[in-house]
Order: sequence, then structure tokens, then C-alpha cells
Amino acid sequence: MSLGADRLYQLLPAVYRMRDEQQGRPLFELVSLIAREIEALEENAEQLYDDQFIETCQEWVAPYIGDLIGYRPLHGSTAAVASPRAEIANTIAYRRRKGTAAMLEQLARDVTDCPARAVEAFEQLATTQYMNHVRLHAPATANLRSPAQMFRVGGAFNSVAHTAEMRRPERGGRYNIANIAIFLWRLRPFQLSHIPLTPDREDTTGRRFRFNPLGADQPLFRKAESEKNISHIAEPVNVPEPINLRLMARDVRGANASGKTSMDDYGVGRSIDLVRISADPSVPPTPIPLNEIVVCDLRDTATGWAHEDLAWSEILAGKIAVDPQLGRVLFGSGFSGDILASHHYGFSRAIGGGEYERSVTGGVLTGTESMVAKGDILQPRLDAIAAGGRVLIADSYTYAGIASFSVDGVTGFGQPGNEVVVAANNGARPVLAVNGPVALNIGARGRLILEGLVISGGGLHLPAAGDGEQRELILRDCTLVPGWNLNGDGVGTSPGAVSILIEHPFASVRLERCIVGPIRVASSVTVVVTDTIIDATSSSNVAFAGVESGSPGGELTIAESTVIGKLHTYLLRRASNTVFLAELESGDTWPAPIVAERKQEGCVRFSYVPRGALVPRRFRCVPSDDAPDVVPQFTSLRYGQPGYAQVRSVTDRAIRHGADDAGEMGVMHALHQPQREANLRTRFDEYLRFGLHAGIFYIT
Repeated sequence: MSLGADRLYQLLPAVYRMRDEQQGRPLFELVSLIAREIEALEENAEQLYDDQFIETCQEWVAPYIGDLIGYRPLHGSTAAVASPRAEIANTIAYRRRKGTAAMLEQLARDVTDCPARAVEAFEQLATTQYMNHVRLHAPATANLRSPAQMFRVGGAFNSVAHTAEMRRPERGGRYNIANIAIFLWRLRPFQLSHIPLTPDREDTTGRRFRFNPLGADQPLFRKAESEKNISHIAEPVNVPEPINLRLMARDVRGANASGKTSMDDYGVGRSIDLVRISADPSVPPTPIPLNEIVVCDLRDTATGWAHEDLAWSEILAGKIAVDPQLGRVLFGSGFSGDILASHHYGFSRAIGGGEYERSVTGGVLTGTESMVAKGDILQPRLDAIAAGGRVLIADSYTYAGIASFSVDGVTGFGQPGNEVVVAANNGARPVLAVNGPVALNIGARGRLILEGLVISGGGLHLPAAGDGEQRELILRDCTLVPGWNLNGDGVGTSPGAVSILIEHPFASVRLERCIVGPIRVASSVTVVVTDTIIDATSSSNVAFAGVESGSPGGELTIAESTVIGKLHTYLLRRASNTVFLAELESGDTWPAPIVAERKQEGCVRFSYVPRGALVPRRFRCVPSDDAPDVVPQFTSLRYGQPGYAQVRSVTDRAIRHGADDAGEMGVMHALHQPQREANLRTRFDEYLRFGLHAGIFYIT
């Protein structure tokens, strides 16, 4: 038991404690100082014990533990890959299973931090089998009647035999005796938990809904189940991939036929979870059983959604139709009750609004804290903390009716300004559905912090004020939907609409791990951007500029970000490890896609800058004057798609390895994927059996 100040004080004789009370407790103050030192010693002793084990040790200790077992560190330029804790923990297990497929799969998972599957290609070759050793799991001809086999042909879970090919796996070859294929899933499943379904805007029947709270189609991803031991080879249930409509429909039919109440992709705690809530708040939500779920194709047709006519048939009577590939839901006739849904969507990295683990801003200068939940009216809570305080949003519901954020100004000389924090609680991703620009009524020396929010339907507007006092706007882990809102097909309703408009000349803006649309600021405003996507919805739209047309934006410092659209700034103070994807249209009046008015000051380093850009001095940027043109290739440039802003593996090495730490330029830099891939290829030399060749194949 820890010797705290109170407990240590109680150990003293009562006579001393009585005299101490009479004299103002100076003895208690002395005991408190002693107890503080004892607590520090106890904490240090506990940490020394934790440092003996790789699972609990501090980061700086991990390389020393690895050195004790002969672990060889690899790419150590970044802290995230310099000391891979999981790889060190499994090093001895690797050596005991050296060369086996299960071991190579676990190695790939630990080194790259991505779900992986190892496939021995010789098992998938079409061969004449020896009659005394028949392999029934490897027929030479495909079963064309098997949906599972046909939908997985050529993928990580391929079970159809192929003829041999001569290419090495390092160059894309797959099927040969000496080849080992390592499949990796780079996209992660992010959860949205217990939120109401979003009605279809064009529906007049009240039966069509979407999982996506923004009202757009979105493929649902599988929540991968962890493998329990190192000898297990990954199966489809162990990887976070988009849920296949046909395969899920087959599994649901099979589960219903056998009387099961849940399956791999549906049920409490699974990839998809639907519950019915009662009008009585004291009644807990009731899970919707599997036998009330029908998986079917709900794509668009000339008259609405496919199979919509089934809503009034016996097939869907009292049931729910789900399309996991589009994220759509159709209620059958007779189905009643309010529904809450939990599902998973795919994305590369934990930025923007999301339920991922993050820290919420702690204390505030003045004021109190309030909590809001279940979509309650938010504006009165925001107005109540204008003098300083914090509002926490506890869930991932949609909150409408927000017109402004207010922070009262101060007038006293030297008096600190008020701070207002509006944040999503850890594990929540609320959507603020606004109608047009939201006014930022930030007074003199005020600071507004927004954290973990998704704002759709408009942007943020800070008007100019008559004084010369500072205002500060900070956005962390926020999404200001590019294009303001999404149509059903995922296209922005207002392409190029401004997300942040700052007219006050003495303001400063900071964006951290955000996704936003275009930014317009006065020329004297200071903007700092890190780990952020600025998306004008087109490379020819304006992503960053001044308030007036043709005027430059304020001083910009940007790092590890991706900018989609043209940029015009007064001073580009520093740009590092950033991708500027901009181009001029025919007849465009801009002198260049990227323009900095003051080119004698500032720098651009380790970034992709399109040719013709008027920027300060460059250092190791791409493309260079003596190198051919290279262009980043993205999986998708549409917000809401799983591969949004993800650089494809076919992109030139100058971009994928062009950052200051030999990593990837752009917003995905923090994932350190090139370093992890290089480490894995190096590990193959240590753990691969002689004569075999391994290749890396990205599924997502």
C-alpha cells in the first residue's frame, strides 16, 4: 500500500498530531513533502520493474531488450519503426518457426503494422497429382458454381489453380514453385457506434436509409478478428476488407438455415450491428436478430433502388434489407421501431473526425464544463460558455441548428483571453449539420478550440473587428466536409465552397490532423497546418488564397499534408513533406498553380511542387530541374472513399521515398509505410528459406 501523506501522518503519535493542529499543521506539511518523495521512489521502482518486460517497458528500453536476444534494428530514422515492440517480443518465436508461412505472416504483420496473409504459391499451381497423395483441396479446375471461389479468384484467398508464371514475386509474379506472396491490407476499419440511420433525401416512402451520417453511399468494412496464436494463417474474418455483398448474403442464408443468431459480419460487437430502441428510455436497446436481416443488392435503378418493390412483399415483410457494398438499408412493410446502427468504414489513417483514440483538451482558463448527448439542442450550450468553458459531445449523433461559436472578448490590459473548447468525447464522432457559414464570434484575445467534430453543410467564418487584438482558432482531429455536404453518390454538393474564411487581420489559425475544404484568409493572418488534407475537390479549384478574389492569403506554414487545389499566399514560411496537387485550367488568370508573393523569405523542402510554381527556395523537391516529371498517383481524391488521399504503390519512388526521413510525402507520411516495407524486405533475407522469393502485394 502506498504511503500517502494522510496515511503517513496517521502513523505519528496522537499527541504530536494534536499539537500540530494547534500550531497550524506545519508537521503535516513536512510529512507531505516526505510522502511526495516516497511516491516518486515507488513510481520509479514500479517503472524499473515494468522495464524488464518488452510488453510494458518504455520505448527507449525496447532496443536494449532486443540487443539481449540478438535482434537487429533496421530502418531507425523514425521513432515509429526504430523500435518495433511486437517484432522484438516475437523474435524467439520467429526463429523457432523460421521459414514457415505462419511465421512469415506474423513477421509481416509486426513489421508493417498491417494485417497480412502469407500464401505459398506452389499450393495454387495446376499440376497432375500423384494418385497416392491426392490433394482434394487443390483441384486443377475451378468450381464455377462456387461464389466463394469465383469472387476470390486472384486475391489473397484465391483457391483456384493457376498455371506457372516466370516473373519473380518482387516484380509482381505470383504462381511459381519458389514464390511466397505476402498480402497486406493498408486500410483500417473505423467504427461508428450506435447512431441513427440517415434517411435517403429522395425517398418519399420513409423506408430507404444509409449507414453514412452524411447521407452518401459508403462501403462497409469488416471488423477483423484477432488471430489467437502465431501458427494460425489469416482467414477472411481476420482481415479488414470491404464486405462482399454476395458472400455475406450466402453466409446469412446459411446462418439462418442452421438457426444461428449471429455470424462473422453481423451481430453485437461485429462489423454490422443493428438494435431497436424503445420509446421508454428505461428499456435497453434490443438487438435485431439475424433472421430479420436480408442481404440484397440495393443499387440505383431507373425507378429508385433495386429490389425496392420487395419492401411490400412477403420476402421483406417485417425485415430489413442491407447492402454492405453501398451502405444502404431498406425497411420492409410491417417493420417498426427506431433503429440504431453500428458499422465500420475504411480509411488509411486516424485523422479528421472519428471514434479513434485521441486526447481531449484538458482544463480551460475560466468557466465550467457541460455534456451533451443524443442529438440534443447544442446552440444554448455553446452560448452559455462564451465567457470560457468546455462543451463535450458524448456520442456520434447528428446535431443540427448550430449558427455560431462565441468567445467573449476581454478589455483589461494584460488580462488573458477567454478560451472555449467544443470537443467530441474520446470515442465519439458527432456530426454538426449546419446550414451555410457558421459565425465565429471570437472577441479580443479569445481562443476557440474545436476537436473531433465533423461539420457538414457549411464552413466557419470569422469576420473582421474594429480592434487590433488577436483571435485564435484551433482545429484538431476535425473534418469540414469538402464541398460542404455529400450527394448520395458521394460527390460534394458545393464543389470548391470555402470551409474556413478568416477576415480578421490579426487572427491566427492552426490545423492539426484535419480534413478541410478551401481556406480563405486575410493577408496578415498566420496559418499553421500539420497532418492535414486541404481539399478544394479539384486540382484546378482554389485551396488557399486571400479573402478577395486574386489576393494572397496570409503566412502559411505547412508540414506532412496534402493540398488539392491552387494556392496563393503572401509568405510560404515553410513547407515540408507536403504534396501540392495543383494545375491551371485553360484561360486561367493565375500566373502559376502555387504562388508565394515573397520568394526571398521562406523555404519549400522535401515536397512535391508542380512545375511553374512561384515559391521560395527549394530543397530536394520533386520534380527537380534535372529530373523527368513525376506525378503522385492516388487511390481516390473523393472525400468519403476508403482510399481517399492514399498514394498508390505505382507512384514514383521520388515521391514515395522523398520525405526528409526517406518516407512518403503527403498526409500519410506519419504511417511510415515505405520504411516498414523496406524493413520487411530486409527481414525476408533473414527468415526466408533458401531458394524462395517473397513479394509484397497490397490489397487495399
